[in-house]
Amino acid sequence: MISWKNLDMLPAYGKLNELKNHVNLQEAMAGENGAKRVKEYAAPMAAGLTYHYAAKQMDEDVLAALQALADEAQLTAKYEALYDGAVINTGEKRLVLHQLTRGQLGTDVTADSVNKRDFYVAQQQKAAAFANKVHAGEITNAAGEKFTTVVQIGIGGSDLGPRAMYLALENWAKQNGCFKMEARFISNVDPDDAASVLKSIDLPHSLFVLVSKSGTTLETLTNEAFVKDALKNAGLDPAKHMVAVTSETSPLASSSDYLAAFFMDDYIGGRYSSTSCVGGAVLSLAFGPEVFARFLNGAAEEDALAKNADIKQNPAMLDALIGVYERNVQGYPATAVLPYSQALSRFPAHLQQLDMESNGKSVNRFGEPVSYVTGPIIFGEPGTNGQHSFYQLLHQGTDIVPLQFVGFSQNQAGMDVDIQGSTSQQKLCANVAAQIMAFACGKTDANPNKNFAGGRPSSIIIGKQLTPEALGALLSHFENKVMFQGFVWNLNSFDQEGVQLGKVLAKRVLAHDTDGALKAFSDLLEI
Repeated sequence: MISWKNLDMLPAYGKLNELKNHVNLQEAMAGENGAKRVKEYAAPMAAGLTYHYAAKQMDEDVLAALQALADEAQLTAKYEALYDGAVINTGEKRLVLHQLTRGQLGTDVTADSVNKRDFYVAQQQKAAAFANKVHAGEITNAAGEKFTTVVQIGIGGSDLGPRAMYLALENWAKQNGCFKMEARFISNVDPDDAASVLKSIDLPHSLFVLVSKSGTTLETLTNEAFVKDALKNAGLDPAKHMVAVTSETSPLASSSDYLAAFFMDDYIGGRYSSTSCVGGAVLSLAFGPEVFARFLNGAAEEDALAKNADIKQNPAMLDALIGVYERNVQGYPATAVLPYSQALSRFPAHLQQLDMESNGKSVNRFGEPVSYVTGPIIFGEPGTNGQHSFYQLLHQGTDIVPLQFVGFSQNQAGMDVDIQGSTSQQKLCANVAAQIMAFACGKTDANPNKNFAGGRPSSIIIGKQLTPEALGALLSHFENKVMFQGFVWNLNSFDQEGVQLGKVLAKRVLAHDTDGALKAFSDLLEI
């Protein structure tokens, strides 16, 4: 029997609080003891990745307390309930089924009289068949010419995840002969965003993917109108250049304005939708359906690991629990995501939405206020760029910010150069190794400006190369991490009421239904 309890009602949480500052990170990571930790404190992930947590404030006492917390919070049972089709999204009274887009973890799930795994697979097959016809020249523009560019129009989860995934695999696909079409993205309602993209592409040879589950998203429909206007002005029929990703009940579903429509449903939230047709349509067009299938396989393999009750064999759960320890016991306010891979340049932005929209809550899943802090602030940039930006605060600022590094021993593009005895990739990897130790151990100096306190925890996910499978595993890892943390905090991680109020007020402004300060700000902006 599953029981949903607040974190501070679990006895293990009290034990965990007794272990605050239990591990001296400088001492733990020094010398041969540190080398031993690096080997021992590692959890295998899917697709050849490994989650390393030696530079976290962990020892066997803390890990035992985290295991007890996982058991008391029934994390494994709650995950099983989720993938077996329980109504986990209590705010909207919905199932949570994004895992079904990449595999069957448990029993068949039927909703709305439909087998949902079969439904998602059918939509993927439909998108794959469409992409193959585009690549073969069976679906063309009005002049019978092949499309060379695909442009996704969407916002939030309809943009951040798919954009991050495309950029992550662009170089890999070019190197491995899988690059089919360039992809571009329009998200911001700022007209400069759409104009910038439209002015940079060959419009007659561009295919647009409109993504809106409801078919009513203001920013997305505004940008659709912007694109249609540009197509008409170029003498082109918009209906010959657009497809839709939407729900079967939306006004876009059966419209003659689109070459095709691929469906999603209310059981997949936007920020969890990259493995649905929200990501599948654009990624299949850009790289081919086979590459998208490999991406799904990596995610499915990592999802399976999240079923393990032993936290040392469950990297997503372990990462989540360490994060709870850092947030609720150590009192750290934020987490920095630092991929040492330019291909993952937009991955931190995707994780910002995934994490902060999911667990940025101050009431539990029953609508009751919680008396402890919940989701951390998430930010990040790729290394080594970040080293020359905000790392100053991370090293010597007044707040300790836990760090999540990602690194690969090989690059994607197959190009490099040897300078001063090492390649660019070796220099990149040297920097991330050095940063882990610099943050953990610091440096004592008589000059206070050059003194580094150390004791700043980090983890790193390491792989050989960022492949489609590795990217799928990375995505799943962080999705499941966020889910497990929501379970521990007793939150509903699958609604996002916090984004709604601004939308309501914006509609009032556009309708000139304003007074007071809202009218004053509207007047300042000449609305």
